Amino acid sequence: MKRTGQLKLGAFFHPTGHHIASWLHPGAQIDAGTNFAHYAQMTQAAERAKFDLIFLADAVATRDGNLEALSRWPQYMAFFDPLMLLAGLAAVTQHIGLVATATTSYNEPYQIARRYASLDLMSGGRAGWNVVTSGNASEAYNFGRDAHYGHSERYQRAGEFVDVVKGLLDSYDDDAFVRDRASARYFEPEKLHFLNHHGTHFNVRGPLNTARPPQGYPVLFQASASDTGKDLAAQIAEVLFTPLHDLEKAKAFYREVKGHAARFGRGPDDMLVMPGLNVVVGATQKEADEKLEYLQTLIHPAVGKELLSNALGGVDLTDVDIDKPLPDHIISPEDRKTNPRFSYLFKEPLTVRQMYERYGAARGQRTLKGTPSTIVDQMQEWFEGYGVDGFLIQPPVLPLGLTEFIDQVIPELQNRGLFRTEYTGRTLRENLGLKRPASRYAQAPAMAGAI
Repeated sequence: MKRTGQLKLGAFFHPTGHHIASWLHPGAQIDAGTNFAHYAQMTQAAERAKFDLIFLADAVATRDGNLEALSRWPQYMAFFDPLMLLAGLAAVTQHIGLVATATTSYNEPYQIARRYASLDLMSGGRAGWNVVTSGNASEAYNFGRDAHYGHSERYQRAGEFVDVVKGLLDSYDDDAFVRDRASARYFEPEKLHFLNHHGTHFNVRGPLNTARPPQGYPVLFQASASDTGKDLAAQIAEVLFTPLHDLEKAKAFYREVKGHAARFGRGPDDMLVMPGLNVVVGATQKEADEKLEYLQTLIHPAVGKELLSNALGGVDLTDVDIDKPLPDHIISPEDRKTNPRFSYLFKEPLTVRQMYERYGAARGQRTLKGTPSTIVDQMQEWFEGYGVDGFLIQPPVLPLGLTEFIDQVIPELQNRGLFRTEYTGRTLRENLGLKRPASRYAQAPAMAGAI
């Protein structure tokens, strides 16, 4: 059956761009990590192009590793707190969704609930939360721990964390605030709820000291491709952001994850699959190829090896010859075939240099290069083939790559009826076609807790 409807599009802003050497390109804003005007201009441009949302990643630590390499690789070394940045961007935009990462490992549920409620209220219902458990083990050292949480513990904590946040966001009923001067009543006391959560990882009384936000809860994003991560995604994720490189595997993943969500009482429309897509656009295929080839020449070998080491799970590549294939003993045959984060790098014989160039182009996501027409052909095939519901566009260089996508690819998508020409919703949920969740207290008799 031919699919109808339109793609969902997000713009993923990594300060200077998603290519590992983007900051060296003359089309990049070199001080992007600390330049608010840069983000404001890009977000306003994305809004004019009718993107559903912008997306900001985060880490609460700098990278650890080879300082010689890190000094040539600014990503995650100096950049804004994304929630602070989104609060500023909310004031200079009206329609576009504002999505940021916040870790469940090194935050408390009350803080996160209050911050996202505030952002949703300030933006008129445009907030989204990318739920992560922290991939950077060094974050532990900034929060009084000697080691990162174990994998299973991180995901168990995350599940409970999200449940507590939702409970806190339900502290006030939607109509609790009467603000009636005549009766001198600001809110109805029976419409205030104490959470009184006592769990494995958290004890939180509540209530939250903000009103229930316009969307009920921020739109929940999740990115993990591990089995444990997919289980969490099936329970909580409303937008799933996972690397997908092959259409047939994407179709299988799409069916699997939506089927898994059904086991938690969720329908197929309750979750959107929106993988990252690194788009390199040219007037001709040759021009697009040359653009990417130029970026690849900018990768310093020390940076390439450090990037690949991290991508492969922290393996030691110090003495590896970059112009020879990766030695067999470094990655097991099983991982070479099945690991969802890097198995695509082993589909054909590649040198270490070729591997880090392929990975560095989009930091593990799919790279698509060509003319506007051929790029949209691919996007359309994946959408109409039920491999995706949309994409998070990851420009290799910012702001240049975003401008090129907006000017050249968006019109082609719109001409084919694959993307909107105007916003139709008021909130991010409405524009994404996601339901507004009811409060957990909506069907139960309202009971105010005692202090």
